[in-house]
Amino acid sequence: MPATQTTLVSAYPATTAPVGTTLLRRAQPADSAIFVESGRVLLGLLASAPGAAEAAAESGCPMEHQLGMVVGPAWLEAHTVVLDLPSAVDAIADTSVVLRRVPVAAFRASLGGGSLAAQAVLTDVARAHRQQTEFAVSRLAKDAEARCAEWLLRHAESSDKGVCSVKLLQRKRMIAAQLGIAPETLSRVLRHLRERSLISGSGRILNLVDPGALRSLAGV
Repeated sequence: MPATQTTLVSAYPATTAPVGTTLLRRAQPADSAIFVESGRVLLGLLASAPGAAEAAAESGCPMEHQLGMVVGPAWLEAHTVVLDLPSAVDAIADTSVVLRRVPVAAFRASLGGGSLAAQAVLTDVARAHRQQTEFAVSRLAKDAEARCAEWLLRHAESSDKGVCSVKLLQRKRMIAAQLGIAPETLSRVLRHLRERSLISGSGRILNLVDPGALRSLAGV
């Protein structure tokens, strides 16, 4: 840890959070920047849908969807404080965690000591991290059909006759990986969309029969 960071963090008392402690809640503003001295923290989305909490508990993971983890020593989602944004994820102590909470004002003041160029780079890195996190969360928050509908709309092209279609230039396994679902799930979703007359075609070209309904399904 750099000397300046050591000085900043050591000015605040260390506390211990037991396993299962919620350290960050999605969409809630932070009142401090959390430095994890030791221990492991899970990042993701807590169970919210009916029955999801029970399913998550049975799987042995407190998260309905897990995005990653932070292992100390490390800052916990510090980009939210840098950008003055609420957390994009939930954070749960996966082990006993020793941490220090640095008030937002003190944390931001510590960033003001660098050059303007260094501050600009830090802000750009924080924005990039935030965008990646929000993209990952948006994928997890949508069910398989919504993800598939959004993908189809994003890759659709219109012909001179006004027909909207998608050329499948990749194998379904690759497309499924992009959507974060199994290839079997992708095949099932496409079959359901055909049965509902939202798309047609079964080869390399899929026609979007009802783009409006697909947009509604995708939530866009």
